[in-house]
Amino acid sequence: MTLMEAMALVAIGGVAGFINVLSAGGSMLTLPLLMFLGLPAQVANGTNRVAITLQSVTAVGSFLRAGHSNLAVSIRLAIPAVAGSLLGAWTASWIPEAIFEGVLIAAMIGASVFMLLPQPRLDTRALTPDRLGLVEYLALFLIGLYGGFIQVGVGALFIVVLYRMLKIDLPQVNVIKVFIILVYTLPALAIFATKGQVLWVTGLVLALGNMAGAMMAVKVNMGPKGAQWIKWLTLVMVAAILLRLILY
Repeated sequence: MTLMEAMALVAIGGVAGFINVLSAGGSMLTLPLLMFLGLPAQVANGTNRVAITLQSVTAVGSFLRAGHSNLAVSIRLAIPAVAGSLLGAWTASWIPEAIFEGVLIAAMIGASVFMLLPQPRLDTRALTPDRLGLVEYLALFLIGLYGGFIQVGVGALFIVVLYRMLKIDLPQVNVIKVFIILVYTLPALAIFATKGQVLWVTGLVLALGNMAGAMMAVKVNMGPKGAQWIKWLTLVMVAAILLRLILY
């Protein structure tokens, strides 16, 4: 790894960590970057989980210290997500690279389009365990399955379930989201590691940026301008994605 490559990893990781906590789609920047650096698709997918894990640890810890958490709900939703993640990561670890790259491009385009759609203004309320049922647990299993497989844009799926279906406000969506992602990413990372698909040094350098971005995002998440940051970062990110696809 050259100095320029390390600097690029930290810089893009910082943007990705910020976006991942506030909204979704940071992996649409980090996965292509890792592939640009010469990592095979599956290795890039596994290595990216190092950064996702440490970014999530940072965000969860910061939210807890700030007094923002909903552990009763988060733990319940994390259980089916972990089951899905194990299946998704195992599948991603052995499928042919060409198929994975095709899925990656499709996921990037789909997530980009979704994030540009306007969010409806809903009457939100607190999420309590009694509001959870079979539909919600099945939805979290599917999110875990997708996240274990590829992670790209998984935050958009959390917005569908937590904001649109369960109608909790977006700051609380982000608090619950980062906890569940942390819990289901750990077993996914273990699967990729056992398959030899994790470059630890590269992942840790990327994680430095992700962690810094996550710390900044936690502060913005609870501020009044959080939604504005999400909107403009999403627009910039989508432009970068489209440029990447054209040049790929």
